[in-house]
Amino acid sequence: MTLEQIKTMFINFLPDLILALIILFIFMIAGRVIKSIITSKLIKRQSSPALINLIGQIAKTLLIILGLISAFGTLGVDVSAIVAGLGLTGFAFGFALKDILSNVISGILILIYRPFKIDDTIIIDKYTGKVTDINLRYTTIISDEKEILIPNSFLFSKPIAVNK
Repeated sequence: MTLEQIKTMFINFLPDLILALIILFIFMIAGRVIKSIITSKLIKRQSSPALINLIGQIAKTLLIILGLISAFGTLGVDVSAIVAGLGLTGFAFGFALKDILSNVISGILILIYRPFKIDDTIIIDKYTGKVTDINLRYTTIISDEKEILIPNSFLFSKPIAVNK
């Protein structure tokens, strides 16, 4: 291959590269806009800003991934293999992190449904205490001067008695 041929190939490839970068840029901007819309509109309605920020970040990340796939498709890359790889990778991560994901999903559901609030006294299984913190992985209760961290998946799968 001569230098002239490489130059011609680059010039022919340049419009597709510019278009792919524009598509990626548009998706990145759309991700930021969607995240800000979600967080600004929902924080006023919900009392859990951490959950709203998580939902906004997930929406932004999904749009960026979609933008990357679209940009690669514009460049002529076979995106079906990438999508299949993402599916297999997601399955592997999901299986490897199933306990953590279970706690996070349970934490999101606890923050949405609010079966109990901070400062409520709860009884679950053999634990009784005052709720001091609720986050995505576990709920913290204080009992007899001990801080007990209860995984959210445990809270979501067992009966809870709430003393208000």
